[in-house]
Amino acid sequence: MSDETKMELIEELFDVDTGSLSPNMELDSIDEWGSLTKLSLVVMLDDECGVIINDEVISTLKTVRDIMDLMD
Repeated sequence: MSDETKMELIEELFDVDTGSLSPNMELDSIDEWGSLTKLSLVVMLDDECGVIINDEVISTLKTVRDIMDLMD
């Protein structure tokens, strides 16, 4: 999956405008990063990438790039 496709999925997950996120952005600085988005991330990673994560993995995520790396 290309980085562009990953970013599109992440921006859709966060429900933000295209181009408003960058890989080096810290998740804590994004207003939409909350419990509902974290739950949606679990579903999106499973549906789109076949990756299953848990709370322990989510707690290690610091940047948008960290999410992108899980999508490989």
